[in-house]
Amino acid sequence: MTAMIDILAIGEPMVEFNEDRSGPEPTYRPGHGGDTSNTIIAAARQGARTAYFTHLGDDAFGQQFLDLWDKEGVSRETVKLIAGQRTGIYFVTHGSDGHEFSYYRAGSAASLVTPQDLPKGLVESAQVLHVSGISQAISVTACDMVFDAMARAKAAGRIISYDTNLRLRLWPIERARAIINASAGQSTILLPGLDDARHLTGLESADAICDFYLALGPTIVALTMGKDGTLVATKDARQHVPARIVKAIDATGAGDTFDGVFLAEWLKTRDPFASAHFANAAAALSTQAYGAVAPIPRRATVEAFMKN
Repeated sequence: MTAMIDILAIGEPMVEFNEDRSGPEPTYRPGHGGDTSNTIIAAARQGARTAYFTHLGDDAFGQQFLDLWDKEGVSRETVKLIAGQRTGIYFVTHGSDGHEFSYYRAGSAASLVTPQDLPKGLVESAQVLHVSGISQAISVTACDMVFDAMARAKAAGRIISYDTNLRLRLWPIERARAIINASAGQSTILLPGLDDARHLTGLESADAICDFYLALGPTIVALTMGKDGTLVATKDARQHVPARIVKAIDATGAGDTFDGVFLAEWLKTRDPFASAHFANAAAALSTQAYGAVAPIPRRATVEAFMKN
């Protein structure tokens, strides 16, 4: 990859089966997910130049992802299909307490990636590297690979975007705290969610959490708080950005949509507060249909929504 791109994401894409309760009997709609893959598609739909790196199983699901990224304009030239390995899947169910995930990812091709698999020059080819806590939780070697990617990005003077994305089914809280806080300290733009941040920091208030994370080193902290909007903090300013109110059906990919749209908009404006306004609108729109990827809005749709 020779031309400079805007955003490179690294992680584990997963095939999604999302429960649809709109009919007389629940059915499962096939789709695509995986937090960093969702994020890079959200950024691509805003017009950003994007790329993705991972390993996939040499199976029908792996090929589906290649086709998806081609359709979305996400460069996947360094993605490999690995013979004899499989692509992870997950199911989403919906109930009175919201959505719940059931994962079948142990031993997936993405979880077996090592630092040696990361192509030379790939990280340096992007203005922004985006990774997440999930990318580190799936295995020790994947965690090492993410740290290696961040080190390469830092050495090259690139922007590092990091979503804490805590999944306690994947690792114990003590290990998660140590690794996620270390990663937050390497990041330029930190994208935590409030519930996760409370587990990771032991703090309750949004302001205290932003103070904690800014002290680790990020330049920007955008703390998403669901229906309570987003608190965006820098060392010089802080602003609460209200959520956009819609009739939500499925919030599966809302946080990932926020991440991708925020990064794409920030690259255009370098204004984290305006970027959060735009990303909040996109995240709200992404909850109005089932699935992680299908409802992610394109830029024109977000602009029209904000005008209204």
